Amino acid sequence: MSVESRVDVLGGQPFGAAGPYEKLTGVIDFALDPRNPANARIVDLERAPRGADGLVEASATFMLLRPKDPSRGRGVVLVDVSNRGGKAALGLFNRGSFAADPTAPADFGDGLLLRQGLTLVWVGWEFDVPAAAGALRLRVPIATERGRPITGLVRSDWTVDQAVTTLSLGHRHLLAYPVSSASAPDAELTVRDGRLAPRRVVPREQWQFAREVDGRVVPDREHVYLAAGFEAGKIYELVYRAANPPVVGIGLAVVRDVVSYAKYDERSLCPARFGLAFGVSQTGRFLRHFIYQGFNTDERGRKAFDGLMIHAAGAGRGSFNHRFAQPSRDAHRYSAFFYPTDLFPFTSRVEHDPTAGVSDGLAAHERPDHLPKIFYTNSGYEYWGRAASLVSTTPDGRHDVEPLPNERLYHLAGGQHFVDAFPPASEARLPTARAYRGDPLDYIPTLRALLVRLVEWVAAGAEPPPSAYPRIDTGGLTPVGQLGFPAIPGVSVPRVAHEAYRADYGPRWSQGIVTLEPPRLGRAFPTLVPQVDQVGNELGGLRTVELLAPLATYAPWSLRWGYAAATDELVDFLGTYIPFPTREAERLTAGDPRPSLEALYGEKPRYLAAARAAAEALAGRGLLLDEDVARVLANAARQWDWVTRN
Repeated sequence: MSVESRVDVLGGQPFGAAGPYEKLTGVIDFALDPRNPANARIVDLERAPRGADGLVEASATFMLLRPKDPSRGRGVVLVDVSNRGGKAALGLFNRGSFAADPTAPADFGDGLLLRQGLTLVWVGWEFDVPAAAGALRLRVPIATERGRPITGLVRSDWTVDQAVTTLSLGHRHLLAYPVSSASAPDAELTVRDGRLAPRRVVPREQWQFAREVDGRVVPDREHVYLAAGFEAGKIYELVYRAANPPVVGIGLAVVRDVVSYAKYDERSLCPARFGLAFGVSQTGRFLRHFIYQGFNTDERGRKAFDGLMIHAAGAGRGSFNHRFAQPSRDAHRYSAFFYPTDLFPFTSRVEHDPTAGVSDGLAAHERPDHLPKIFYTNSGYEYWGRAASLVSTTPDGRHDVEPLPNERLYHLAGGQHFVDAFPPASEARLPTARAYRGDPLDYIPTLRALLVRLVEWVAAGAEPPPSAYPRIDTGGLTPVGQLGFPAIPGVSVPRVAHEAYRADYGPRWSQGIVTLEPPRLGRAFPTLVPQVDQVGNELGGLRTVELLAPLATYAPWSLRWGYAAATDELVDFLGTYIPFPTREAERLTAGDPRPSLEALYGEKPRYLAAARAAAEALAGRGLLLDEDVARVLANAARQWDWVTRN
């Protein structure tokens, strides 16, 4: 590690028994041996340039927070796997900010992770993160074939919700693969009316690789320009040829080698006996991919991570280790279609897919003694928008699959992909009902408690809470069409959920090379969703105070009302918040089948008593920290006040 800056955190403020912390930033240089079996799965590593020592070099920016006196720490390093160059752990677990460079008191929140004595590490693993202050980036070499450039197919797609003339080839704000030739006669742009609708070719003379700047059309190999405009309500897709593939899969080795450095290198700046990783959404999928490809064994045959917390990944992996991979590409019901994200296998145990005639498991390629202890946490959205039921069911969707002894599965019932703001904005209100796009169910206290439980499981062997997730054998998982959601006036219920397909990316896909774009789709795997109770709140998982003493229905799905097309499809990431009627007369007038707050609780004191009993029961089960009880109850009181006044 090359340290470029070292500063005391908050001027040397102590964090419990761990004392003061310091923040270090800089660059880490990596050297990978292509001949080492631990690196054999890195696609194109053998085609990368090597130094005189025969090793392939890469470098990454890093940041770490460590106790100034290491002897006062927990001896546990937590690698917060960076989501698209950012930092999530302080925002989620400390209730701090998601700042690129945490500096102010608000950035560190209540200091939970530091008070736990953890050393926090962030390192760049993703090559396509744009240059920005504090963004974590990875520099990787370019693969060649005997010194000659390599070309290959790349695909970009867009769900266009507002008419525009220019689209970036990259996903979100990430860097794009430039088209290899601006003329590119073989590039093909298509348009379709729905996710599985027939594609129609847009004639080549109608579009070009360019962008519109101040009314002028400027050639640009990373954008596509359509003079007539990309029509709102349509899905566009571009397949083109790019050159000079970076060795994307080095990012997996970077995360592995950082924790091995912390655990085994006597010169480590972040010494630890145990290594944990946290991944959320994209980086949760990254950690599933990491396990599947056997990266928890380092170049010297040692175990890398001892524990993983994989949040909001659903059943996905991702584009983290193939030629011309786009790590940012994900998969939702109505965006980012058919990238290699939701691919068999989905369960850790080996399962057989009779349709494809293959057997595999997520943990099948790692040494059994090197499997870490894993918490899988998924909100309700991941069941609807990320096919999360596949994590615990057979490929035919008929039977449950038990987690491995080293795993716990937790369903954060009723939650959306991230916790939305409360109170909801007026513009988020559905035009047909007293309901709001955006689900404020706050499962962050649950995540905080589970992180502490994972540390205790790894470092002290303390048994964590048992798995809690919807199952087929208890009726907790159901096909979408059999969802028992109440008929709330003005609220439409989804008829669809995200599906994972048996996809064919061409005959060289087993080598990590895509030769067929778009992929040829086979049969979809059955997607099941959590069943709900009589008021529409999800069953079969960890239920927060919001569900144990409910004031509303927290649906982890939202339809695309207000969009130009596909209004019966799902919005990415978001849920729906539907408060109960306040008074019985209001309920009867509206024809709402759910109980009123008046009938449930009478007045606020009885509600607060129910909320307190629920919070204390959760704390007793290890699912809520004692220090969070008061905050949870204050949030409950605030919700009562808002619901009864609006």
